[in-house]
Amino acid sequence: MVKRIAFILVLVIMIQAFAGLTVTASVPFRDLAAQSAILVEKDSGTVLFQQNAHTRHPADGLAKIMTLLLASYAVENDVISDNELVTMTEAAWLDLEGYESPLNILPGEEMTFIDLMYSAYVGNAREANNMLAIRIARSVDAFVDMMNITVLDFGAENTRFVNPHGRFHSGQYTTAFDQYLIFKEAMNSALFAEVAGTFRHITEAIYEYESRTFTSSNLLINPSSRHYVRHCVAGRDSSSFEGGYSLVAFADDDRLALISVVLGSYVHVFEDESTDTRSFSETVRLFHWGNEHFSWRDILKTTDLLARVPVMHGAGADFVNARPESSVTLLLNEAVETESFIRDVTIYSIDNDEPLVAPINAGEVLGEVVVTRDGVEYARLPLVANTNISLNGIEFIRRQIMDMLATDIARNIIIVLVAVLLLYIALVIRYNIVRINRMRRIRNAKKELIDERQQNFKEW
Repeated sequence: MVKRIAFILVLVIMIQAFAGLTVTASVPFRDLAAQSAILVEKDSGTVLFQQNAHTRHPADGLAKIMTLLLASYAVENDVISDNELVTMTEAAWLDLEGYESPLNILPGEEMTFIDLMYSAYVGNAREANNMLAIRIARSVDAFVDMMNITVLDFGAENTRFVNPHGRFHSGQYTTAFDQYLIFKEAMNSALFAEVAGTFRHITEAIYEYESRTFTSSNLLINPSSRHYVRHCVAGRDSSSFEGGYSLVAFADDDRLALISVVLGSYVHVFEDESTDTRSFSETVRLFHWGNEHFSWRDILKTTDLLARVPVMHGAGADFVNARPESSVTLLLNEAVETESFIRDVTIYSIDNDEPLVAPINAGEVLGEVVVTRDGVEYARLPLVANTNISLNGIEFIRRQIMDMLATDIARNIIIVLVAVLLLYIALVIRYNIVRINRMRRIRNAKKELIDERQQNFKEW
């Protein structure tokens, strides 16, 4: 079993702990026509709306998301070629008694692996999902084990799979929050996104087997549907008597990247007997609501000067400005004012009562800023110097001399020089003493000679 899932464990990056903050909009989303739902901005993990997001619900056809994802991993990591011919087996039909397949891929028929992926996901052929499972893990049961191990890696702890195709089973369940985690990870796979975003597909004709043309049941990517969402990248719809109508979808309009999960919705019948599948209409409503009431706004910019820090011995400057090392941009609803965020600034030199001394380099860390709102911390960033502050000339020379004198070599040289100087002084003193004594002797000798001559003269 370990060998069968090795490529999954290597490739799947564990999703980070859910760190998004639920934000209440000025115009709340009301009257959700579903048992549970969640709307999350994909890149930041910010929860825009949630209702019973951690309540367990039948997984049903949403299980196909994991099946397609594991198949995509197999292709993207060269475990299986997308053009490999796969022969449908009877084992793929074993748990489908009484099931009428929309594609009816019978045992013995050959199909490329990539067409099998499209047939399983876009064509909703349960036998294709089973065949993918058998090809990847050699048995459906082993593949289901792989599914359950992988979702735990994603952090989806309230999801369990029993089959790869989504036929109702009481032991197969998920939550809106878990489906968000799974679909967020799935959208990191280019092949998954391509298949899950395809509305119409035509399979390749293999030998005597004719090609098949089929379309997705996801109305959000159907251009002729009134539920069509132009920016919807991919999705997965599901329905069963027990679980109702569910839909997971991802829409990205280059402004907001939103993942919506709606579980346990229903079909509404109007007075004119027309119908509306509320899982689609509620998803569209969630996307519109999110885009209308939320936007990215700058809370901190790198050009914001948050403090003037005193600097000693600066050349022509007594202070340096401190700015954030990076900007902070948050997804906020329209009711939130950027001025409501509190900036708590700490300057290390001031806080530690230690003067900041030039030179200062631009980008040098001077402190930090903590951004909070209503007691919740949103960011903690270093504060850095906005400009260079050089040392003034006199102080620079003094500092250079002091720095030089602080080295061991300089100290040793000074000791030698002092010793030489002292020796020289001693020699000079000794020389002067000797010279003075010599001069004194000469003077005494001259005096004695003069005195002797004078005495002799007198006697004469």
